[in-house]
Amino acid sequence: MKEDVKYNDHLKELLEQLPKGAFLTVKDGDKLNTMTIGWGTIGFIWQKPVFVVMVRKSRYTYQLLENAKEFTVSIPVNKDLKQALAFCGTKSGREFDKFKECNLTPEPGKVVNTPVIGECDLHYECKVIYQQSMEPALVAESIKKLAYSKGDYHVMYYGEIVACYVKE
Repeated sequence: MKEDVKYNDHLKELLEQLPKGAFLTVKDGDKLNTMTIGWGTIGFIWQKPVFVVMVRKSRYTYQLLENAKEFTVSIPVNKDLKQALAFCGTKSGREFDKFKECNLTPEPGKVVNTPVIGECDLHYECKVIYQQSMEPALVAESIKKLAYSKGDYHVMYYGEIVACYVKE
């Protein structure tokens, strides 16, 4: 059973797990993909709860997200999904069905058409309300060296959180 919660009720769990990995899932028509994210943030912008995720233009997820304009973030709080997170963070959805390869269960979202990962405990459903490509000239040199040595910058997607729930 899924219990609706406020978007900020489980920030501690989210912020502890995010650096270890979470699943960003996107569905565009019959194309479905999930990828591992280790960066993101939740806040309150434009009088809305917002989850900001970053996706590189080279990623398969980027192509899907550009069309779908919605995404889900699934957080494994109580279950060890390290192997699935590692696979989904290193393999491309262009070449692999990550759900099949990792035995992940896509479960229908409550509000959006994109599913959540059934093996996870905490879920955010989001609709893109703003996006912006990073401007390389505005990025600190230390960050460029750390994350962008190949020039593969991110697009930031601001998703209004339209549903948030935990599995009971």
